[in-house]
Amino acid sequence: MRMIACLFCLILSAGGMSAQTIVVGGGPDKSVDYGRLARVDTLVKGYLDKGWINGVVTIVVRNGHVVLYKGYGYSDAEVKKPMKRDDLFRIASQTKAIVSVGVMQLFEEGKFYLDEPIADFIPAFKQPQVVDKFNEADSTYTTVPAKREITIRDLLTHTSGIDYPSIGSAKMKAIYAKAKIPSGVGNYGESLREKMDALGKLPLGNQPGEKFTYGLSVDVLGCLIEVISGKNLEEYLTERIFRPLGMKDTYFNVPAEKADRLTALYTEDSTHKVVRVRKRAEIDPDYPLAKKRYFSGGAGMTSTAWDYAVFLQMLLNKGKYNGVRVLSPRTVEIMTSGQLAFLYNGVDNFGLGFGLTSQRTGSREMRNEGSFSWGGYFGTTYWADPKAKMVCLIMTQQTPNSHGDLARKVEQVIYQSLD
Repeated sequence: MRMIACLFCLILSAGGMSAQTIVVGGGPDKSVDYGRLARVDTLVKGYLDKGWINGVVTIVVRNGHVVLYKGYGYSDAEVKKPMKRDDLFRIASQTKAIVSVGVMQLFEEGKFYLDEPIADFIPAFKQPQVVDKFNEADSTYTTVPAKREITIRDLLTHTSGIDYPSIGSAKMKAIYAKAKIPSGVGNYGESLREKMDALGKLPLGNQPGEKFTYGLSVDVLGCLIEVISGKNLEEYLTERIFRPLGMKDTYFNVPAEKADRLTALYTEDSTHKVVRVRKRAEIDPDYPLAKKRYFSGGAGMTSTAWDYAVFLQMLLNKGKYNGVRVLSPRTVEIMTSGQLAFLYNGVDNFGLGFGLTSQRTGSREMRNEGSFSWGGYFGTTYWADPKAKMVCLIMTQQTPNSHGDLARKVEQVIYQSLD
């Protein structure tokens, strides 16, 4: 058993250790069957051998102990550069959870209440309008008044009516394009406040609170943090989250000395062959290395599997990590509780920044009810399972991926290894 465990690089002892800090070293965790967990290696290797993906990093933390933390394949397939477990990934929408925690820190300080209108802080959003009729020929539209103001809770739950410029509905994409509203990734010298003010003057795609619409809501929350704190989003998150938690590899602006750890970005051509992205639409894959002052709260960060596991472990610990209190237990409980009167994807509820595993999903899939999760556009996935006391991340850098079931299958293999 110990020989098998060594294959996974880092195995931790469960005896007498606190779950407040992710522990590295010691003997194997007795709650994990490492022989069965080794199936992750076999599964990932199969995808690599078939050329379906070039590189993967996985990390599994169980009872506060690392039981799997490994890089597979290549971070740059062209030069056969091996994937290292501390390589940097464009985490895209995984940025949202971090910004949501930052917002809730200000909530705890009494800066606002969750159902307070965002217009109290960013007046451009006052008295919003909703698209009524839309003309596809010239992108003109008519509007009706919104039934109420957009609240901070609406932004945290993606029920504000704000859409995405890049992956949103056809009508809202056209409206945003005409107004030059950015998606958040690849923007450098623009002003976040100016762009959010411009967004606030545009119509909503639906009435606030009535529908889950994935969009720029968390970018607006990033602007809210800047307005309330008086600091830019990068400074605020570094001071309030990254530095206290020891997240040394999470950035909007990746330092030049760490550039060689940024993984290459891949996509598929028309034959489904995996090819490197040189430039995709308006997005330069090297955007993490460019100096920027536009900090997209919904998509702009780069991080590692380890740093994000620390962030999730803090939440699993009810807001505390390594003796540092980031949020109160009650705030974490609210964030990971269903906020919607409807199911955002037909089966699951949504919290303040996270998708939540419902009883139905928990009875049909591997994650337990109450798990909180999300992922990123470029091929990253995470979840935290309070019942299993487990944090998991599966990190790739490929989109789209016609064999995107890898993460789901790795999840199955992880859970079948637990005693």
